[in-house]
Amino acid sequence: MEEGVNNSPNGRPPPPGFNQAYLENNQPVGGAGNIASVGIVGQQPSAARADLWQQTLQAAVAATTQPESRRRMQSRKPLRQTPVERNERSLLCLTVQNPLRRACISITEWRPFEWLILMMICANCIALAVYQPYPMQDSDTKNTVLENLEYLFIVVFTAECIIKVIALGFLLHPGAYLRNAWNILDFIIVVIGIISTVLSRINVQAFDVKALRAFRVLRPLRLVSNVPSLQVVLNAILRAMIPLLHIAMLVLFVILIYAIIGLELFCGKLHSTCVDTSNGEFAQKEPSTCGLAPSAYHCEPSSFSSAIHARNNKWICSPNTTWLGPNNGITNFDNIGLAMLTVFQCVSLEGWTDVMYWVNDAVGREWPWIYFVTLVILGSFFVLNLVLGVLSGEFSKEREKANARGLFQKFREKQQLEEDLKGYLDWITQAEDIEQLNDDDEHGGDEHLVGGVGGGIGGDLDGDGVLDGEEQGVEEQQRSSALIVQWRFLQRLNRRCRRGCRRMVKSQMFYWLVIVLVFLNTLVLTSEHYGQEPWLDHFQTGANLFFVILFTMEMLLKMYSLGLLQYMNSQFNRFDCFIVISSIIEFVLVYFEFMKPLGISVLRSARLLRIFKVTKYWASLSQLITSLLSSLRSIISLLLLLFLFIVIFALLGMQVFGGRFNYDPMRPKPRANFDTFTQSLLTVFQILTGEDWNTVMYNGIESYGGIGSLGMLVSIYFIVLFICGNYILLNVFLAIAVDNLAEADQVMNAKPGEEDEMEVEGEYEEGEYEHGETDEDGLDLEGDGEDGDDEVGGDGEEVNDEVVVGARPRRASHLTGQSKQKPIPKASSLFLLSHTNPFRLFCNRIINHSYFTNSVLICILVSSAMLAAEDPLQAQSYRNTILNYFDYFFTTIFTVEITLKVIVYGLVLHKGSFCRNAFNLLDILVVAVSLISFVLKSDAISVVKILRVLRVLRPLRAINRAKGLKHVVQCVIVAVKTIGNIMLVTFMLQFMFAIIGVQLFKGTFFSCNDPSRMTEMECRGEFITFEDGDPTKPVSMKRVWQRADFHFDNVMDAMISLFVVSTFEGWPDLLYVAINSNEEDRGPVYNARQPVAIFFIAFIVVIAFFMMNIFVGFVIVTFQNEGEREYENCELDKNQRKCIEFALKAKPHRRYIPRNRFQYRVWWFVTSQFFEYAIFIIIS
Repeated sequence: MEEGVNNSPNGRPPPPGFNQAYLENNQPVGGAGNIASVGIVGQQPSAARADLWQQTLQAAVAATTQPESRRRMQSRKPLRQTPVERNERSLLCLTVQNPLRRACISITEWRPFEWLILMMICANCIALAVYQPYPMQDSDTKNTVLENLEYLFIVVFTAECIIKVIALGFLLHPGAYLRNAWNILDFIIVVIGIISTVLSRINVQAFDVKALRAFRVLRPLRLVSNVPSLQVVLNAILRAMIPLLHIAMLVLFVILIYAIIGLELFCGKLHSTCVDTSNGEFAQKEPSTCGLAPSAYHCEPSSFSSAIHARNNKWICSPNTTWLGPNNGITNFDNIGLAMLTVFQCVSLEGWTDVMYWVNDAVGREWPWIYFVTLVILGSFFVLNLVLGVLSGEFSKEREKANARGLFQKFREKQQLEEDLKGYLDWITQAEDIEQLNDDDEHGGDEHLVGGVGGGIGGDLDGDGVLDGEEQGVEEQQRSSALIVQWRFLQRLNRRCRRGCRRMVKSQMFYWLVIVLVFLNTLVLTSEHYGQEPWLDHFQTGANLFFVILFTMEMLLKMYSLGLLQYMNSQFNRFDCFIVISSIIEFVLVYFEFMKPLGISVLRSARLLRIFKVTKYWASLSQLITSLLSSLRSIISLLLLLFLFIVIFALLGMQVFGGRFNYDPMRPKPRANFDTFTQSLLTVFQILTGEDWNTVMYNGIESYGGIGSLGMLVSIYFIVLFICGNYILLNVFLAIAVDNLAEADQVMNAKPGEEDEMEVEGEYEEGEYEHGETDEDGLDLEGDGEDGDDEVGGDGEEVNDEVVVGARPRRASHLTGQSKQKPIPKASSLFLLSHTNPFRLFCNRIINHSYFTNSVLICILVSSAMLAAEDPLQAQSYRNTILNYFDYFFTTIFTVEITLKVIVYGLVLHKGSFCRNAFNLLDILVVAVSLISFVLKSDAISVVKILRVLRVLRPLRAINRAKGLKHVVQCVIVAVKTIGNIMLVTFMLQFMFAIIGVQLFKGTFFSCNDPSRMTEMECRGEFITFEDGDPTKPVSMKRVWQRADFHFDNVMDAMISLFVVSTFEGWPDLLYVAINSNEEDRGPVYNARQPVAIFFIAFIVVIAFFMMNIFVGFVIVTFQNEGEREYENCELDKNQRKCIEFALKAKPHRRYIPRNRFQYRVWWFVTSQFFEYAIFIIIS
């Protein structure tokens, strides 16, 4: 028997599931416990034998499909790992067998050593964060302890570096220490740390480089790089570095060109300001640029006393040596460095209008706007958006690779399951063969069984005590049967109740009842506002308790009907359970007065997320929510990278700018500074959003002496932070949104057959690899039968022609220069002209002629320019009179055009008529407005004024004539039609944040203009202040108790305030008002509530970084889909179409080589790469 077992076809050991099932079914028979007694003993009936094999087969399948077995198979990895190849010698002297090197190798490969280094890195970052920089290099006890602790970090990191150098070698061979980028970073930090420590010990004033150790926080990325979603983000960013480098060169080229132009046009123009010649002081409180050009800013009086000086020519526009220029001379075009910095600021769109107006005031306003507008369009709107294209493309590629790896892994797991199941079936077949070899012993086994059973019974029936036992057994059986009946009745009742509850909780009526309760709870939360009546407080408390009870009953009912495990399988149910439990804990703590009803009450607002359950019966919204949820993993990974990035630059900013932003004693210290780790984090995050980042940069430059010193070098910190954070990391949010929306849109728009085909391809079905029938199925799934018949039924030439035309619909005519005319409708036009009428055909040839179309387009453009040239201030001016005659001429042309088109296509009644097109209706509206305004010539009539205003729609008529412009407008219209779901989700999220904001900040944004008064009762009377902080200029002012412009006193105002935050415009001011907010009806206290910054950061990440980018991503996806709709019936894929377009557009490259020897040598020289590089260097 053992030979039969061991000689299995696949040589597999007996499967555990098989042995257990077989032993359980044969346990009463065999007593020996060996294979023979298990496999042969007893003759089983045929039905029982079939049941036995069925149970064994089920056990085998269950053993292969249960999670434990699957995890075991997934954990099956080769036991032998490829040994790490190490160089024979390290540092040219230590061999692999050297005891010192062997010890160092063992230490580097020891896992606790890696954990120790990681803990030291975290401790070093914490020490850098706790360090408090003070002005003038001052220090305290805490900083002294941290500086002494720095020696420990240097010793540990130096020891790590030395151990790794001994173990791996230094540089000269592959696998050496400095052949790894992370090790290079560690080595540089260690060396710089040692040098700075030595220089500080010998009292050499050196630049403080301790902040470079903050880059060690990048090392944990090596540990989390195995996370697939984080790996996708990291690889996408790293792989995009080369294309991003090309884009950076293009951006640098654009900035350099515009900086040179600005240097030539505006050099030295931004230093003149209005000066009072009587005393040489500034004539204005805030100096500004001025000029002598006719349209420049002239020094004019702003008060009565100033008017007297102006009449006496006391004010002049001249360069003042005490005023360096805007932003203390940082914003100008005096040299190439400052010009490039100014141009980069304009490209970033932050403060570029101020620069433009300063230039306009200095040189005039006629033409400088051309410089700045073209700079913004070319540099910001076009070139910098190429970064998004690169990141989106690379992220999509990495996503496809990750999905392909995951699908291939699933396919391998399925193959492994099938192989294991095949092995189990082989063992079952061998067991059947073993049983057939032992058919001769069946009868004896049956006798042994019957004898054994009969002997056992006979032994039990001996003696009188058997009857007594039977009587006692009957009584016990009766009692137990009564309990069993009751128990079974309760079980049946419980099952019926659970079944009924399950039907109820899964019914639509229960679903909508919960939705109604959520809406009512939302209304209760919305009713909370500042200054509400006491009865409303009691009502809200009772209503919240009522809703908590109802939602608790809902949770318990679902747990009872579905079971605890099935209930907890849903993520939304787990979230709902957390909200209910937290609400119960909140009521308990508030009722017993353990805490104020604010902290955990914010969690009650998260209850509003239940409103998203309405997506269950809203397909498009459900698809959007699914797409957003699928982005969470990548978003979380990106947030981890973003957090590490912010921490690094915050620590670096503390070391470079800590305690330096109080450089001007006459001005208060800016709130955006680097004096503490928390404030540094907020400042770096503000720079990432792009709001007032240039102001922070100006303060940093001024803290190091301004433009007259090396302070301009610190601008590199802000430029690198802004570029890497705003243009790279934050654009990944948009790349993720575009990728997920495109994937969700592809799945939603796919036909049922295509979805099946996608599933077949996505899941790596067996037939795709083992059979050759997938192609036929794919062809059947791609189109309907009619298309297939037409294609197969035609001859070879027709098929080829159809393929070419299908590959390039509407574009082959463009290549050949022919225009495709719109056919004349067969219906009669205006009930008079048939489709064969000669006059109608003649009009059709006119309106479809290229000369006519181009002439109308030119007239549209010229008439639009005429509208822009009108004088709105003097309606009866001579210029407007001349322009009116041109308006008559163009209106006549447009009327003739519409008349001809109505004759050709008909008016409205039949298909294809003129008024059946929306763009044609726009043409009729514009022309009708012009005609009616001509009839009603009186401009005093308000209707005429409105009609003349509607003439501004005239440029829109060009949309119907320009194919590309029409395509863009159609994409925008489609996006606007379908963008409602995104607006709804964004509105719901913003509404939830608004309710949280009301609970956090209601009544706390009040303040008195006298900072010493904290309440409205105290803020009365007058107080003394000093103008510009000058003690010699006291001023008496009346105290005023006022509220901030943007506040959270009610939900509506909170929504408006949060919308302002989502635009990034002025959000730091609102942030610091919230941080200074103290209590309700009390004035602000400096940094009273710094943790509330988390609220604004969370809102910006969720709404501004992600949801607002969803809008842009949706427009991008819509534009792509509209572009592909042109090839909707094309049978070639995108790559094949590109190949055909390339072949059709390709032209041979001809090079004309001169025959004359001298000309040939000159030609060879000027076409060489050396000449190209030389000219490039000369240009640079």
